Amino acid sequence: MTHEPSIPAIPLAELDQRLGRLRAALDSSSPSWQLAAVMHPVNLYYLTGAMPNGVLLIPRDGEAVVFARRAYSRVITESAFPRILPMRSFRDAAAAIGTIPETIHVEKEALTVGHLERFAKHFPAKVFAGIDRALGSVRAVKSPFELDIMARCGKIHRHAFEEIAPQLLRYGMSEAEFGTALLAAMLAAGHDGVCRTAMFGGELFLGSICFGDSSLVANPFDGPDGVRGLGPGMPLFGSRERRLAPGDLVFIDCGCCVGGYHTDKTIVFSCGQPTPGTLAAHQRCVEIQESAVALLRPGTLCSAVYEQTVGQLDDAFRENFMGYADQGVRFLGHGIGLHIDELPVIAKGFDVPLEANMTIALEPKKGLPDIGMVGTEDTFVVTADGGRSLTGGSPILRVIDL
Repeated sequence: MTHEPSIPAIPLAELDQRLGRLRAALDSSSPSWQLAAVMHPVNLYYLTGAMPNGVLLIPRDGEAVVFARRAYSRVITESAFPRILPMRSFRDAAAAIGTIPETIHVEKEALTVGHLERFAKHFPAKVFAGIDRALGSVRAVKSPFELDIMARCGKIHRHAFEEIAPQLLRYGMSEAEFGTALLAAMLAAGHDGVCRTAMFGGELFLGSICFGDSSLVANPFDGPDGVRGLGPGMPLFGSRERRLAPGDLVFIDCGCCVGGYHTDKTIVFSCGQPTPGTLAAHQRCVEIQESAVALLRPGTLCSAVYEQTVGQLDDAFRENFMGYADQGVRFLGHGIGLHIDELPVIAKGFDVPLEANMTIALEPKKGLPDIGMVGTEDTFVVTADGGRSLTGGSPILRVIDL
């Protein structure tokens, strides 16, 4: 698979549109807002087209300004943002902005207490309100520019999982050996090599690389499947001890990233003929995904997608659905983009309507004792005709003969 051309710089018109939507979202959620300060690198990239170590100040009335503490020369080369200034510390930004309002909107979910204190030393507002929900809702709806990048990512993802992965498997290899070979293939095809998460303390390397019941081992990441990982200090990737044997399920749940944008995908292989119960459980997960995909239309509440799919399951199937034993999660899918986990969430009580061009990863999965996790996951775009897959459309349990 050959590389496509490099990801282009974000055009000024695109940046203007994003900033305008954020201002409108703040006008709606916080009508009296006066100043927003964005400091997280991923949000800075979304709004400015670069990743400065610094701050983007967005006054309610006036021009937004990027202050770059590090790599100023790089930022002005990469970004089309109209006003970028160097700074040595937040003191310089405060002096340039003038009067400090009583309330400043910041990324409360992303900033550490220490970083906020350093900012507050020179921006002594009385209240630091959250911008997270407004910014998350803006990022949730993807532009054609973003969807083009995600489509490229999904193409690599599908090729790696559906065509390359089964060729790499051999009996006796460890999970880590398989994961290393798969990662090398994905990198060669154009994967950035990083998967960014939004959850506090969340970490991902490649994702979950599991043979057999490794996919049932409790996982600190907020997802339905488990992973044995490299060990207690690195419960990620795949084990160096667990080796592939006849009869094992091979469970792969990994993100792919291109130009900073992610897709998410899960595929399951069986090394030999699986039991009828395993096949039936997997097929039921596929049916749940298909039902949910049909509901991914503008105007449908995220909670309605959940209730009309998960809400219809019988008690027997609910056991170990969306997580084995004590690691069940209360969602069926999640938004995805610059983070692998972002708004919206397909969950009970998340009464937010879907919008066209939101991107959703649906992941119905079920744990089977002593066997492993079955199920599927693909990344979809919300359209008037239901979800359109970016990562392929072959969720079957694939039987392979090694």
